[in-house]
Amino acid sequence: MLAAAFGVALAGCSSTGGLRAEQERAAKSAGGKAAVNTPRWTFAMVTHSGDGDTFWDIVQNGAQQAAVKDNIKFVYGHDKEAQRQSQLVQSYIDQKVDGLIVSLAKPNAMKDVIAKAEKAGIPVITVNSGAEASKAFGALSHIGQDETVAGEAVGEELNKRGRKKALCVLHEQGNVGHEQRCDGARKTFKGDLQKLYVEGTNMPDVQSSIESKLQADRSIDAVVTLGAPFAPTAVKAKEQAGSKAEVDTFDLNAQVATGLKDGSLGFAVDQQPYLQGYEAVDLLWLYKYNSDVLGGGKPVLTGPQVITKKDAAALQEYTKRGTR
Repeated sequence: MLAAAFGVALAGCSSTGGLRAEQERAAKSAGGKAAVNTPRWTFAMVTHSGDGDTFWDIVQNGAQQAAVKDNIKFVYGHDKEAQRQSQLVQSYIDQKVDGLIVSLAKPNAMKDVIAKAEKAGIPVITVNSGAEASKAFGALSHIGQDETVAGEAVGEELNKRGRKKALCVLHEQGNVGHEQRCDGARKTFKGDLQKLYVEGTNMPDVQSSIESKLQADRSIDAVVTLGAPFAPTAVKAKEQAGSKAEVDTFDLNAQVATGLKDGSLGFAVDQQPYLQGYEAVDLLWLYKYNSDVLGGGKPVLTGPQVITKKDAAALQEYTKRGTR
């Protein structure tokens, strides 16, 4: 929606005039061609993703689509270890990229390298996590959801569903956003919420840890995972444990949409990762092109949106193509 608004605004100032210019740009973008004639800048994105995380695939899809439209060369690097993520950012600074997009799951490890980017004159936009640190670190904007607010939405939804005891499964220790999600849920949830730390890179361990917890405590009636890839694993753990707990999750992908539709999952909290990637690239382009900045020092929010069974069918088409 933001990108569309920007496109309309630019079209209104175009020498070719209004609607016609916008239609021409849209046609070029849809055909895999740039919709602008600005220089071919290089933007790099560096995230804290591990291998095979479908959430970040969706973020990349959004970034790549915006890059095509904006005549941008887009490059991507990731590492779940904060120090190695920082080193990747430094490598792109050394390559003198024109813009950086960085996630701040572990802000303290990223502070110095973000300062180096700023000193080198490279604009930075942060995405997904670390909203509280973004402005202090000198980033132009932060794009994502407020993780505490998202957690509060989960607590409220659990209340609506009459849940009394919830298990919040954290799959990456030290990730500030994950802690905020669980703490936010605990803040609004009227029942008892417990945290369970698991090794997210080892799915068998994730399953066995959740299964053991459910077997040991039959009063748990809700399991909340913090990422879409972990929701099906939690469902398996529930089934093996013979538990009647409802499984809910943060984030959305094709498997989650299917689970919502067939009832194996209760609800999902979507932060629209496609928008995070798309708007990050688009906002960097706008900054380079026109010195535009969004947010006024506040995060540009892409969520949360609570999705239930009634929403699943409409979203399946989009999850299959990798945009939701």
